[in-house]
Amino acid sequence: MSPAPRPGPGRGWLPRLVIAFAFAQGAVSMARPAVSYRALALGADESAVGVIAGVYALLPLFAAVPLGRRTDHGRCAPLLPLGVVLISGGCALSGVVASLPAMAAWSGVMGLGHLCFVIGAQSIVARQSAPAEQDRDFGHFTIGASLGQLIGPIAAGALISGESGALGRTSTLALLVSAGGCALALTWLWRIEHRRTPGSGRAIEKPAAKVPVTTILGARGVPAGIFISMAVLSATDILTAYLPVVGEHRGIAPTTVGLLLSLRAAATIACRLAMTPMLRLLGRTALLATSCLLAGLLCAGLALPVPVPVLGVMLAALGFCLGVGQPLSMTTVVQAAPARARSTALALRLTGNRLGRAAAPAAAGLIAGTAAGAAAPFALLGVLLLAAAGLGLRGGGAARAAVRPEPAPAPTRLRR
Repeated sequence: MSPAPRPGPGRGWLPRLVIAFAFAQGAVSMARPAVSYRALALGADESAVGVIAGVYALLPLFAAVPLGRRTDHGRCAPLLPLGVVLISGGCALSGVVASLPAMAAWSGVMGLGHLCFVIGAQSIVARQSAPAEQDRDFGHFTIGASLGQLIGPIAAGALISGESGALGRTSTLALLVSAGGCALALTWLWRIEHRRTPGSGRAIEKPAAKVPVTTILGARGVPAGIFISMAVLSATDILTAYLPVVGEHRGIAPTTVGLLLSLRAAATIACRLAMTPMLRLLGRTALLATSCLLAGLLCAGLALPVPVPVLGVMLAALGFCLGVGQPLSMTTVVQAAPARARSTALALRLTGNRLGRAAAPAAAGLIAGTAAGAAAPFALLGVLLLAAAGLGLRGGGAARAAVRPEPAPAPTRLRR
């Protein structure tokens, strides 16, 4: 008779991970517009806001692959509390420093913390989910991000006010509150990772030589997944950083801007809840390509000076379209990569995300600082998403190959 299983996290790990991610992402989503507003209060122009938003991604850019290597050959869970501490510290110190370079530096620390948390959390989902469950589990996992993106901007909008010159003070308050909110994620991280996980087990405990990055990037389906993820996340990031700037130019109150950003996040949650029937209806390739195409057109439309109600409808539709890319690109990359390099593959995907997060806001800042105006970055996003749609169509066969379960002998090859 086999011994009774030891008490452990069971399937309860996924809801707790979603809740913890919601707190961490909520803090970041609250802090990002607050950083933009505080930078404006300190005298920053549109270009400076873009640079600060880019620094958020710059520091993590160099840490992603080493962190992925570590989680391929060790435990993932320690990265989660480390990420929470760095996010909280970055939020709090961004709110109290008095210079734009210091704000940019602490924004980078915040970004590093977010990277640590996301790499650890995604690797846990990849290890503890069976191949047939990964679409569903990654979809549920990203609901945590959407919940944070829903609540964070509302909280920021409620706290931030520019009346009577209070913008600097109220944006500082929002950053301090976001730091405290992120710390609450720690309460959900106890025993979040199985000591031994199905499908990884001894292949993780007795790792072979490291898989070269070029081999991972050459795996069929990985480059398309990375690019689509980068385009979708760049769109979300620039929306969060630049909608406050557009709101200032068009006379839209911070509270309304927060509600608009949260409307976009609510539509993303609705999309991820409907992911399974949409996949059955359209298939993976058509769903990815269509969602990127529509998102590109909607992003370009945001550059038009439309009324606030129309802007709300456009943002809701955009949020629904943007909800597809992240979970499906995670599954594509995980199942396309070599088994002993899945965390590294996820880290490379995040590296692509960070490249987009570093380059897109900086480019957006340069464009916004010219005669094109503050809304012009959304046209840039439109082009990026249309390119992602084209790549999704061209890589249809690769995407279908990437999601097939790995052959059973894979662990044997790892032990050689």
